[in-house]
Amino acid sequence: MLQQKYTRATLIKTRALYNHEHVLPPRKPVLEHATFKRIPNNVQFNIAEAPQLVDHSEWTYNEFVKSIEAKNIFSAKVIGDDGEILLLSKDGKEGSVRIPKAEVGSISDKMTKHGVIVKYKNKPNNDTMITYMLINGFLPIILIIILFRFLSKAMGGGGGGMLSFGKSQAKFEEIPQTGVTFDDVAGCENAKRDLQEIVEFLKKPEKFTKLGAKIPKGCLLVGSSGTGKTLLAKAVAGEASVPFFSCSASSWIEMFVGVGSSRVRSLFKDAAEKAPCIIFIDEIDAVGKARSLSGGMPGNDERDQTINQLLTEMDGFEGNKGIIVLAATNRPDILDSALTRPGRFDRKIVVERPDCAGRLAILKVHTKKKPLSQNVDLEAIAKVTAGSSGADLENLANEAAILASRKDRDTIDMIDFENALDKIAIGEERTTSVMSTRQKKIISVHESGHALVSLLVGDYDKLKKVTIIPRGMTGGVTVFEPNDERIDFSLYSKEYLENQICVALGGRIAEEIVFGGNQITTGASSDLSAVMNISRRMVTDFGFTQKLGPVAWKSNSAFSEEGRGYSEQTAYDIDEEVKNIVNTAYARTMGMLKENETRLMLLANALIEQETMTGEQVAELIKLPLMN
Repeated sequence: MLQQKYTRATLIKTRALYNHEHVLPPRKPVLEHATFKRIPNNVQFNIAEAPQLVDHSEWTYNEFVKSIEAKNIFSAKVIGDDGEILLLSKDGKEGSVRIPKAEVGSISDKMTKHGVIVKYKNKPNNDTMITYMLINGFLPIILIIILFRFLSKAMGGGGGGMLSFGKSQAKFEEIPQTGVTFDDVAGCENAKRDLQEIVEFLKKPEKFTKLGAKIPKGCLLVGSSGTGKTLLAKAVAGEASVPFFSCSASSWIEMFVGVGSSRVRSLFKDAAEKAPCIIFIDEIDAVGKARSLSGGMPGNDERDQTINQLLTEMDGFEGNKGIIVLAATNRPDILDSALTRPGRFDRKIVVERPDCAGRLAILKVHTKKKPLSQNVDLEAIAKVTAGSSGADLENLANEAAILASRKDRDTIDMIDFENALDKIAIGEERTTSVMSTRQKKIISVHESGHALVSLLVGDYDKLKKVTIIPRGMTGGVTVFEPNDERIDFSLYSKEYLENQICVALGGRIAEEIVFGGNQITTGASSDLSAVMNISRRMVTDFGFTQKLGPVAWKSNSAFSEEGRGYSEQTAYDIDEEVKNIVNTAYARTMGMLKENETRLMLLANALIEQETMTGEQVAELIKLPLMN
């Protein structure tokens, strides 16, 4: 065996092939010393007599095998799986060999056993190369085609392009399947009657035309939120059985000026082809605001053009025969007068909050498919839900069903409706809250003050219950039930409002009597806000003061310097009258509670033990009559 000492240049080439680098022999024999950190200068190899590799030559298979056995090969790199191997001999010369594909695995193992450093490198096959070429060649063409189609749609070639902004986006039903009829609408009989005439006009027009009557061009449904305006429109569509277009006025407004008016034209053009038909526009105040309110600002040009186009379509030179427009709004006061005049919206149908009979009918509709216990009194529920809308009552019935399901019952009880009403009005019961003994005493005294004053003042609502169980944001609550005279009509006497202020102050004054003036708490903050609101409205809205007389002073802007509508002296007088009303009620309430302090403490102690008491239990305990 011969021993040969390798030069630095040879070792560098060897190191490069080991690190998957293909290098040519260096031109300079000597390099920086830092290049040889991994291979020391004194490294020597034993070379057996074997076929010598000529630089960049190609070996035969037999020569390759003999060189492996003679340990003449320093490293080898297997390229892919097609049998090509790049070689580096121990004397620093490079070459290659091609072997049968089937022998690649066995040859690799043999080289490893004989100390050859073997590396592998994947080589793309022909299919991969073809795919690569196809992707690089056709991908730019595909991207250009996609971009061209996108731009074509953006310019109006497709259904959602820029030029299609002006098309109507209203939902269309040839045969409306709303699932709602007039039988499903309760609590607004007057509105139903007016709309039933429109349905009958569409079905039997000769009944009206023989007397010279004309079908109304438009009906404006006006009412507060949740009263059933949209539900009535669905009922009209379900009953009329004519083509039905429905949209929201807000969908007409876009950032581009002219889009809204274009959509209005498109909507009425489509409707004219389907006449007789119905168009329903929800929240028409989104575009129907009075044009004088815009102030001529450029940002309102789009709204102004849209309403102008709507006015033209509803009553222009050509007109639109056989098209009935239904619109809904809860802000009729801001609509343009040209929009609400006869000839456009001929009928203004007010959808009010239901009265007691209406609430009972609504409750029957929403509990029709719910299993109710025999103790459920829907009439009693209708009485205590004065001022509720149809949506409120639907929510009440649903909450009662949820509370009953929590207790795994098969039917809904009256207690479920009562708890649901409390949950909606004042919040859910906080069962995890733990009050200290002092907190319980303060809350019981506070709520006892409200309850006791309500029984002492005279003309006031009936006490329903009082509780010190925390609910929502409150530590306790006193609940009242309006009497029959105030269930459906918001007519309040001066005496009633003064009594209401006294009842609201009762909690704060009860704390002051029992614990002293320095120990009163912040629990009366909401009561004081109610006192301020009632007393100010008595002065500014209802004219319940002799000094200022029966004049409305715009209480909604009384705290604003601009647009107040009265002088500084009048503002001062208003403040003084408000103070007089509150101070008078405060002195009156203080006198009543001091005279009945024994009853106050009796009721407070009972609340600490029972936590919740009905109005009847309170009246019986303190020996005072309960208001009817």
